[in-house]
Amino acid sequence: MDNEPTELVAGELTDRMEARPVLRSEVALKGLVWDVVRDRVDLGNAGQVTREYVHHPGAVAIAALDGQGRLCVIQQYRHPVRAFEWEIPAGLLDVDGEPPHRAAARELHEEADLVASTWHVLVDYLSSPGGLDEALRVYLARDLAQVPQGERHQRDGEELGMPLAWVPLEEVRDAVLAGRVQNSTLAVAALAALAARELGWSTLRPAEAAWPRHPAYRQGN
Repeated sequence: MDNEPTELVAGELTDRMEARPVLRSEVALKGLVWDVVRDRVDLGNAGQVTREYVHHPGAVAIAALDGQGRLCVIQQYRHPVRAFEWEIPAGLLDVDGEPPHRAAARELHEEADLVASTWHVLVDYLSSPGGLDEALRVYLARDLAQVPQGERHQRDGEELGMPLAWVPLEEVRDAVLAGRVQNSTLAVAALAALAARELGWSTLRPAEAAWPRHPAYRQGN
């Protein structure tokens, strides 16, 4: 039977990277920032299906921790959910040729007026793989310093005047589990940071670690 349980040994819980053949692809909706793509996909024995999804350039986010173990959070208005969400600094990978770790440093500077001298990859995730191809990488930034007043980014739009706060990781965890904050990147970052800290930071990867789940960085692209 197809649904018989599979026994996995330690280390085997790994996603299988295997694209199915795309028979036809078109842009169903051209957006201001991202597009909706319509693909006709061959699933083999399961036949052919048409799937629509948002094509996204990917993004980076920064879990910036100070010397007291507090996480830098910012509050920004997100119109699709009609809420002022607490988040961590983040941004799109929309600058041609900019490596992801450099984009993270830029976003931390622009959104939180901070620079960091110690960078690691904390966790990677796919935000909503059923309808969005966004790959997101969360960096851990430590050994922080303030950007000098005259070198700070001039924010506008939803970023204008957005609050910034420093919150202990445990308080962020409690807010996530209580449902008081629901931003997915904040939740992933805080819970991953707590787990990594409990393991003595042994799970951290170099800032320039390979990122094969992002379409632009897959081997052979």
